[in-house]
Amino acid sequence: MSDGFLASWALFGTTYAVGLLAAATLAQVGVWVVARDQIFLGAAVAQASALGVAVALFGAPLLGLPLEGLEGEAAPALLAVFASILTAWLAARPPRRAATTTEARTGWIFLGATAAPVLLLAHRPHGLEEIERLMFSTLLAAAPIDLVLFGALAILGAALTARFGPSLLLSAVDPDSAAAAGLRPSRWRLLTAVWLGVAVGLAIRSAGTLFTFGCLVLPALIASGLAREVRTFVWIAPAVAVAAAFAGFWVAHLADWPPAHATIGLLCAALPCVWLARRSV
Repeated sequence: MSDGFLASWALFGTTYAVGLLAAATLAQVGVWVVARDQIFLGAAVAQASALGVAVALFGAPLLGLPLEGLEGEAAPALLAVFASILTAWLAARPPRRAATTTEARTGWIFLGATAAPVLLLAHRPHGLEEIERLMFSTLLAAAPIDLVLFGALAILGAALTARFGPSLLLSAVDPDSAAAAGLRPSRWRLLTAVWLGVAVGLAIRSAGTLFTFGCLVLPALIASGLAREVRTFVWIAPAVAVAAAFAGFWVAHLADWPPAHATIGLLCAALPCVWLARRSV
């Protein structure tokens, strides 16, 4: 059985490699989403990224962009990243009015970004098929350029974690203490918003919504149950993501399942096991 899976790398090696690197990249930044207890933010950013793709395919009339040239991969990816960064920044900002909460703003973004792509592409040829592909989550569209991008993002994410991990985590968990320690939480929020937006915006095109959102939050949730120290928490999450992705691809090959769904299914099955084990200790 393992021989068949290893042999499949000759055909699907790019897909597998992109999936592993994307899982690691999303889990790296997902640590800060979970630390802020803003898990729903991940879903909102993923949906906003899909909206960016829809705007590109629709022709981006509000941006004054011509329809020609938007059918390729570059423009949808750029608008997906832009929409993700903007959403991450707006949703993570502290509310200025007591009547508005972060959860309410995030929910509004999520619902609007879910409805808008369907409305934009409802009458466009193959538009709804594109939306369905984004929602379905398939890694089969991964290209060699995705391998380069996610490889660079994974390395950059590891460098950021090693260099600024404690500062990022303190700013996420306790902004007041971070400010008292001389840090500027607004700058760290901007850094994580850009990091989150780029990772999600690029992943949505090659991996789809389910895989993107799942690898963003589930490995970090599992890591929070396994880690005994904060400094190990930030490294356990990407390790869990890579292990789950590899196992998911193997199970998908054996059972003829979609690899993205098999990966998220394994992560969902592992999380309650970690919770139960944590309670029994």
